Amino acid sequence: MTALTPSTAAPARPAQRGRNMRAGLRLGIMTMVGRAYPRLVAANREPDWIFYEVALPLLQICAFALVYKALHAPQQYIGLVILGGGMMAFWINVLWSMAAQLHWERQSGNLELYLMAPASMLWILAGMAIGGMLATAVRATAVLILGSLIFGVTYNVVSYPLVILAFLFSLVALYGLGSMLASLYLLYNREVWAIQEVIQEPVALLTGSYVPVAALGPYVGAFAALIPLTLGLDAVRQLVFPHLLPTLLPAGLEIAILAVLVVVFCGGAAWSLNFIERRAKIQGKLSLKWQ
Repeated sequence: MTALTPSTAAPARPAQRGRNMRAGLRLGIMTMVGRAYPRLVAANREPDWIFYEVALPLLQICAFALVYKALHAPQQYIGLVILGGGMMAFWINVLWSMAAQLHWERQSGNLELYLMAPASMLWILAGMAIGGMLATAVRATAVLILGSLIFGVTYNVVSYPLVILAFLFSLVALYGLGSMLASLYLLYNREVWAIQEVIQEPVALLTGSYVPVAALGPYVGAFAALIPLTLGLDAVRQLVFPHLLPTLLPAGLEIAILAVLVVVFCGGAAWSLNFIERRAKIQGKLSLKWQ
């Protein structure tokens, strides 16, 4: 028998790496779909949840819309409030169903199973994000349609592809931010929980959900632009209500910044989740202090 030379053995290594990558990708996609499925089913299993998640945000939108109506503002300003209320549903979903999710999973005893699973935590969080995104989109669409019908708001869309691009970029960056916050929940526990309670309403103001963010001034607007919802909402409003509202930046530039935020927050989420997994497997703990 002749010895196996390096020249004949080398081609098998790239082929094996390719098979491993395909197997890992298949496992990741199956994990993502499997984790997204409960979100979609649970969101529609309780009909009263659908009522509360549509009716209560609609009441808040009506309050701000009636203020604009009393001031005899143009009808498009009421559309500003309706769009903001619909987009705020995604921010609330990120806080309660993404950032806090791993904290709740630890309390229920499921986090250990996630850490022992062969798939990466990033795939699990991606499944949570997709499931929550689709479920929240149904409610946000219902709020948008009902609010527009109640107040008779019409939309003049400049470019549908740009609207879709701004919306998708803002959602992906927003859920990437939520995945990063999920790691902070595990490291700092109740301290971050208290911060979440404090920032929920200020974020609604800073992102321009009910007033144009440009009205807050350039410095506050630049700080608020770190939240993807700010730029996404401002860009969508420019493309839906052109030549009406004061804007923070041109829509094209805001979409470009959102693309950068997608890379930053998704990369940060991958790093933070990898840090969490290594800490759990090597040190046997997650928080930065013993409880």
